[in-house]
Amino acid sequence: MLPDLFPFLIAASGVFLIAFMRGAFGGGFAIVGIPLLSLAMDPITAGAVLAPLFIAIDIVAFFYWRPGTWSKPDAKLLLPMLALGIACGFWLMSILNRHAVEVAMALITLVFAGLWFRSGGQVRQQPRVPAKGLLAGFTAGITTMVAHSGGPPLAMYLLPLGLAKVVYAGTTSLFFTVGNALKAGPWLYLAQPDARTWILMACCLPAAPLGVWLGWRLHERLNQRQLYRICYGLLVVTALKLLWDGLEGFGLSGFLHG
Repeated sequence: MLPDLFPFLIAASGVFLIAFMRGAFGGGFAIVGIPLLSLAMDPITAGAVLAPLFIAIDIVAFFYWRPGTWSKPDAKLLLPMLALGIACGFWLMSILNRHAVEVAMALITLVFAGLWFRSGGQVRQQPRVPAKGLLAGFTAGITTMVAHSGGPPLAMYLLPLGLAKVVYAGTTSLFFTVGNALKAGPWLYLAQPDARTWILMACCLPAAPLGVWLGWRLHERLNQRQLYRICYGLLVVTALKLLWDGLEGFGLSGFLHG
């Protein structure tokens, strides 16, 4: 009943990478997970494998990003709207074109990140606007359910606040802990994993604490400016991945290759 070597290596690598990003930056970059695991299994099974492993990563991450690292005023704005957005996204999946959502979110994110880099990449604290927090939580809920990417809307709200690096990472970690808990049930219901899939999940578990710990060690070594520059850079990478997925879904990637 042991899992085959290739699916195990792919799944363990995906879990480690996601856990590392959670430890270093609080999360928001799990978009790499399902595409990576899809190299060895179908996307629905990949989502089912990751759903409980996300919970394991969240439990480990809690030991590093404790309540003292959360921005509570922002959490109060974001979390209720996250739940509402996930529920709305679940309903919208039957009528929305997922690839259109990916392209739109990617273009908005690229403009947002580009403007920051163009301005000199300085960490400047902007005032908190509650309406933006509510919109960010709701939008992230929809995009995490429809396009597996809640990171960009959340980052576009939190990064301009200029939060201390530990508060930014802690608040992001809290946000995705709640989101992953809300999404786990629907994913497992959709895929209904068999015994071999559960064994594969169990074999990948050790990658979670190792990845979070190593990511946290990196976080400790980064100063405020370095962390923000990396987060904006990763935001660009995430947006480009979203854009590619959207264009591929519309059949345009083959045209671009040609």
